[in-house]
Amino acid sequence: MSDCCMPSANNGNGRYDLVVVGAGSAGFSAAIAAAEQGAQVALVGHGTIGGTCVNVGCVPSKTLIRATEAVHHANAAPVRFAGIEGGARVVDWAAQVAQKDALVAGLRQAKYADLLPEYNNMVYREGRARLVDGGVDVNGQRLASERIIIATGARPAVPTIPGIADVPSLDSTTALALTRLPRTMIVVGGGYIGAELAQTFARAGVAVTLVFRSRLLPEAEPEIGQALAGYLADEGIAVIDGLTYDSIRKTEDGGVALAILRNGRPEVLTAERILVATGRTPNTEGLGLSEAAVVQTSSGAIVVDDRMRTSKTGVYAVGDVTGKDQFVYMAAYGAKLAARNALNGNSLRYDNAAMPAVIFTDPQVASVGLTEAQARGAGHVVRTSVLSLDNVPRALAARDTRGLIKLVADGATRKLLGAHILAPEGADSIQTAAMAIRCGLTIDDLSETIFPYLTTVEGLKLAAQAFDRDVKKLSCCAG
Repeated sequence: MSDCCMPSANNGNGRYDLVVVGAGSAGFSAAIAAAEQGAQVALVGHGTIGGTCVNVGCVPSKTLIRATEAVHHANAAPVRFAGIEGGARVVDWAAQVAQKDALVAGLRQAKYADLLPEYNNMVYREGRARLVDGGVDVNGQRLASERIIIATGARPAVPTIPGIADVPSLDSTTALALTRLPRTMIVVGGGYIGAELAQTFARAGVAVTLVFRSRLLPEAEPEIGQALAGYLADEGIAVIDGLTYDSIRKTEDGGVALAILRNGRPEVLTAERILVATGRTPNTEGLGLSEAAVVQTSSGAIVVDDRMRTSKTGVYAVGDVTGKDQFVYMAAYGAKLAARNALNGNSLRYDNAAMPAVIFTDPQVASVGLTEAQARGAGHVVRTSVLSLDNVPRALAARDTRGLIKLVADGATRKLLGAHILAPEGADSIQTAAMAIRCGLTIDDLSETIFPYLTTVEGLKLAAQAFDRDVKKLSCCAG
């Protein structure tokens, strides 16, 4: 979008109170927070406005996940419920992708492009940005400012597998743009992106092989990763773990062959397409960070402190470019904090202690706070409770008892330290645990709180009671 018709945000003197580099969720959050304080703001974008979440991340992936979830549950209903007929299949994937694209375009316009004219003290510049003395250079034009926020995001990472540059591999962006489904697909990577997309394409009718080096969801509780791997296998996904990648090449029929070592033995996996989902790498090229003495990690992420400050005075970084907490809501939270610190004296601290995280597989994975291993590493005397969903009335009524709830508590204070849910409706239950951790509640507080009956979130109360009681001996309503 051009700024030609927008009012000047710097009163014509070429200086701004704040320059924000990056026009995604974090960049907009920072710019709006500053503009609402009356600051003169320059927002710099490069490429499609709106960034990862609305264009190629959260929005498009979750709408396709929901579409294929509808297909799956239509086919699963007759198995779970007596006297029910059902069935569904994908007949026009291109139509589904077009519907997804229309949603993305609408949200990009309404939540990003249309917001720019609403702030007469914010100007938008399009182009590549580079830090220079006294500000930011954009296409040869200097935007002068003593305060800069970098919010340039990240992109799919490419693993170091020999031959990968010579095959037409998909990543999380290009996979969501496919208008024709392949017959077979290898998904490389056992993190949240790999798990979500493997299940999505499998439910759309693709024969999927999911491969990864260690275990599924390595940052999650082991019980959850192991259980989810079993559920994916139950849906027909070939789940292969504990391997090393040897090489990748094209096959004579135009497909791909991935050579691996499993248990010390070589194997070759073949498929029509391969989707690489092995993490993300920060977008920092061309920003002039080294010249500006902005410290980065070995992976290129910008190092920040708990005020979102970089090593260079007056320069802040937020969102995925920092490599921390790569969730859009955390990017927005950090961006607002950075803007307020830049303008008002660095008094606000970034706090992720009660950060909820959700993986939109089915069952969903939702977590907040510390894992058992993290709690032990922090010096707590740890107690845990693991409750299978066959103890939760909601799961029994829904005839879907896949999943579990694991709570982590301090054995001395009985404070809740972490909550980890694997459940079909886990995403909508985790916020209760997040509030409990934020407010310093104990497992006794959870046990004594009134929860609505026949809800998944009631499982948190049952899991809290399970620290000291056999919940199978309780009546309904966790009484």
